[in-house]
Amino acid sequence: MSDWRIYRGAGVPHEAVRELPDPPPWRDFTGVGTGPDSPDGGGGPEGADTARRLGARRRLVESLHPRPEEVEAVNAALYLRRPLLVTGNPGTGKSTLAHAVAHELGLGRVLRWPIVSRTTLQDGLYHYDAIGRLQDVQLDRAVAGHGTPPDRPPIGSYLRLGPLGTALLPARPAEPGGVPLPRVLLVDELDKSDIDLPSDLLNVLEDGEFTLPELERIADREPVTEVLTADGDRARIEGGRVRCTAFPFIVLTSNGERDFPAALLRRCIQLDLKPPGDEQLAAMVLAHLGEEALEDGAELVQRFLRRQPGQVIATDQLLNALFLTQHASGVERVSRDRLAEMLLRPLDRPR
Repeated sequence: MSDWRIYRGAGVPHEAVRELPDPPPWRDFTGVGTGPDSPDGGGGPEGADTARRLGARRRLVESLHPRPEEVEAVNAALYLRRPLLVTGNPGTGKSTLAHAVAHELGLGRVLRWPIVSRTTLQDGLYHYDAIGRLQDVQLDRAVAGHGTPPDRPPIGSYLRLGPLGTALLPARPAEPGGVPLPRVLLVDELDKSDIDLPSDLLNVLEDGEFTLPELERIADREPVTEVLTADGDRARIEGGRVRCTAFPFIVLTSNGERDFPAALLRRCIQLDLKPPGDEQLAAMVLAHLGEEALEDGAELVQRFLRRQPGQVIATDQLLNALFLTQHASGVERVSRDRLAEMLLRPLDRPR
């Protein structure tokens, strides 16, 4: 359509929203990851999040061309069963690295633990809904006054493992009798955490296990308890203790906004992720938008690559600019340039 705008600011109701095109692949929350070209080949275990990260056309791209030092750091973490601490500017692909490893090695859906200033270690391990259980007990007592009370749900119904707790569950082998496979855990933006969280992680990362006191207390009466996991599945906990059999592949990401204690650093493989180069950038555009977008947006790609040293512009900003200018191809060049300028604004430039 010649006028690409859906909202026109005219104040007159109209039906143009029905002409809104499909969303960018990385913002499609309806069916991404279910098609034949999706990362899991359609309906696989990786899920839509991985498809959004790696691109709906992931199978059309041989690889995202990681640098040798990135491949070596991932392998070091896998061999040594150590977390991978990935540092870099926003939009350099830190989180995507976890999804790329899970996709290539067939390790299933990535467990994601987003970190904020209020996050505690307990949030990552498990949550016990004590209030919900108390309410059910009170309801049982009220019902008992009018006859036989209903069966009380087991304590496991009130326990849910967090992303870290789920990642430490005994791994299931890919096939009966096979080698247990690790899960992939993404601990996103650890530098946003409270000052104590990096230190609190040390024992769990070192020992690969943790206890649930609520289950330990009743282990003599209920040695095995079934609880919910961060996946939405159920897992059997023995003796109130979770012990990993295959240490998960853990990616800790950081934007470099703070330093971490030496005790954590020595337990991690450290990787400083640089902005994507020509080859990596071309692979990303192909994976998300296809060859036509790469050809039509060559000028924008070169503009991204020629940005000033130290200037922070994320790769998803480039993808947004390519997608939008592609849909606004029928408008005058000055409007397209204005759109590109808006979308490629450096993140470190003062307002």
